[in-house]
Formats: sequence, structure tokens, C-alpha cells
Amino acid sequence: MDNRIQSEQQTVGDIEDRAFLPYPSRLFVEVTTRCNLRCAMCSKHSPGNGIIDGDLSAETFSRIVPALARLDALVLNGIGEPLMHPQLEGFIETARREMPFLGSIGFQTNGQLIDRQRAESLVAAGADRICVSSDAVSPDIFRLMRNGGNQKAVENAVTQLHEASVRQGRRVALGLEFVVTKRNVRELPRLLRWAALNSVGFVIVTHMLPYQAGMSDAVAFDINTDSALQHFRQWKDRAAADGVDIERYFDVFMKFHKTPEEEQVTNYVRKMIADATSKGIDLNIDNLLKCDEEMLNSVREAFAEADEIARASGIDLHLPALVPSRTRKCEFVANGSAFISWDGDVHPCYFLWHRYNCHLGGVVKCVQPEAFGNLAEQDMLSIWNGPKFRAFREGVSRYDFPFCYDCSVALCDYVQLADFTQDCYVSPVPCGACLWCTGLFRCLQ
Repeated sequence: MDNRIQSEQQTVGDIEDRAFLPYPSRLFVEVTTRCNLRCAMCSKHSPGNGIIDGDLSAETFSRIVPALARLDALVLNGIGEPLMHPQLEGFIETARREMPFLGSIGFQTNGQLIDRQRAESLVAAGADRICVSSDAVSPDIFRLMRNGGNQKAVENAVTQLHEASVRQGRRVALGLEFVVTKRNVRELPRLLRWAALNSVGFVIVTHMLPYQAGMSDAVAFDINTDSALQHFRQWKDRAAADGVDIERYFDVFMKFHKTPEEEQVTNYVRKMIADATSKGIDLNIDNLLKCDEEMLNSVREAFAEADEIARASGIDLHLPALVPSRTRKCEFVANGSAFISWDGDVHPCYFLWHRYNCHLGGVVKCVQPEAFGNLAEQDMLSIWNGPKFRAFREGVSRYDFPFCYDCSVALCDYVQLADFTQDCYVSPVPCGACLWCTGLFRCLQ
């Protein structure tokens, strides 16, 4: 399981120069922000978001067409449900004509609107990679995760798409996306068994980014980086061997008169921090002491069971990390990606696509969209090759910005407030609080 993730990261590193080609290699196009469900884990339903309902116009899509000839992949979804756009099949047909023969055209859907007729039209239009959101096999847990959704509709969608593919003699890669939380993590192995019985080709597992304060308790990952946790665990075990419990640190470090035992606790933590600093590792002691090892072990076991089922059945399973990787790699930038919102604005990634708040580590990060131009004023290739977008990609590729959640000050005014200018490294790249490049979140690409 870990080797698979490492292999994928190495592959991304091999193609990093795609960020500087004179054309994008992947386009993520938001055809609509309208949706037939009201999932609490969606940024559209977070307080203070700036997302309004709208559909991509045919005119806006026409300005993307010059970039289609060199695309490896076109993904037609964003915040909304793509099947609610009345011209979705038309966009797919145009892309199929303009894109390379091996170029992939796909989208992610909640599957609730797929019947036999819609499955036929999607396959006939040229879609060849369709991912259906399915966060549970249990109908009750599914409804908890997907407000207004029906798990049976997912099963029907997979069946209809399979049958349409067979009738038309076109191979369509069918997959499932699973958003893992503490509430549904045990459903993952069950979903893999169902997928194996229903000829599902791939399963993408991603963590949930909490867009509301009450959702942060449901995340199934830890916010400390792998390096910080490894360092902390080593020192914790070393202290325990000497009869010192460093988890008492916050109970004793402010005491003016400490007992010899309490002095040992604070001395151990000081040495641990000094050792980490000498190795270039940042520690957030508060977050480290709050790490839920029992939860991580539970998620690790579910992932391992799912991975075993996937290997036995030939399913291509994409699992996220359990904790952020200190060695960051932005797949979006490395793969030469651009994101287009329904109103024609061009963005660099999922993290900076819309306005929203995210709640992690006891703090709130206000995210503002980063746009490099609008298709009403320029075509896609002009925006891609513009100095602003290229400078952004160059800045990200240097990774000369902090990882804010390991910082003992996090989140500071540099990155927590909506009006971002620079971070504490004096970098203008607004990625210090981004978790996408740490291996926690995965998506259809």
C-alpha cells in the first residue's frame, strides 16, 4: 500500500516539466455549480462561501477548444453535478473530435440522475472515464454522507453505464470515489467487495476537508506531517524508557516551581524540539499531543483490508496518506493542469478554485480563489502562457513556502486571513496551508 503511493509520487516527479509546456496537459472544467444533493462535506454549503449557481456557456467552452488538441485529459466537473448541465454531451462530443485519440474525457458524478437513456447518450458522446461518488454500501450511512442521495441509484448508475458500454461496443472506465471519514471508514472494504462483484475498474479514496467547524472532528487523518510524527514518537518512546511521560508537558511547563519529575518532562520536550530543529523538522507540540493514534490505526487497518481486496480482484485502488507528507508534490502543477470555473475564470487547482473556509487544527483558513484571467477576454492558451500564471507555477515548483500546520504559531495572520499577500517565508505563493500536495486528497484526473 505505501509502496503504491510512493510509486505514484515518483511518477509525478518524472513529468514535472509539463508545468512549463506551452499548453496545459490537463483541464478541469466546471460545467455547473448547480447540484441535486446538499452534502455537508461540500464547500458549496459552508458558511461564507462565495459560490453561486451557474452553468458554463457554450461560448465560454468554445474558447477552451484551441487547447484541446494537446490534452492528455479533460475532466468536466467542479463543485456541481455535471449531469445537470443540458449541454454536457455536446461538450464531450466536441472534445472527442478535437482531442488526441488517447486523450481521456471524464467526469465525476453522484450518479443519481443516470438512467438507461442518459447512460446511452454519455457513452455515445465519447465519455471514456466516469467516476461515481459512493461513500458507503449501507443505505443509512450513504444518506448520512450524501444528503438527498440514494445508494441504490449508485448501483443502478454503474449497471446502466456498463450495459450502455457493451451495447455500443465502447470501453468506458468506470470507477467509484469514496470520501473517508471516521463515520464511514469501515464501509470501505465492503465497497471494494461490491466493486469487485460489479466489474468496477478503479476506486479513488480521498479524505474530507472540513468546510464547517463541526466537521473537523470527523476527519480520518492527522494534521501533523509524517516527519513530525515520526520524530515525536521516537522521543516519546525514549522518554517512556526513562520513566518520563512527555504527554504531561502542557500540564507542567508553565509552573514556576516544578518537581524533579516535572523538570524532566520539560527538559525532554526542549531537547526534542532542539533535535527537530537541527534536522529541519517543525513541531506543533499541541497538535502532536492530540494525535489520535487509535483512530489512525483503525483507518490504517481499513485501508490495508481494502488494498488486499483490490489486489486480489484487479481493481486499481488509489489510497490517500494517513498524515501529510513533509515532502510535498503538487500533482496539479506538475501535471500541467488548469482549472476553469463555470464563469470562465482560470485557476491553478482545487484548493484555489473557489472562496471558502476550512477548519483544521483548531483554526480557520480563509481561502480566496486565485485567477489568472477569464475566457471572455482571452483564450485558454493565452492565459496559460501569460506571465502571471507561469510565475505562479514556477513559485509552486520551488516549494519555497512553509507547511503551516506543523508550525507552533499556526495559523498566523500571514495565511489565516482572506487577504493573503505573503507568508512568513516572504513567498507570494498562497500554498502554505494547502493539504492537496501532501497526499491527503485524491481526485479524478
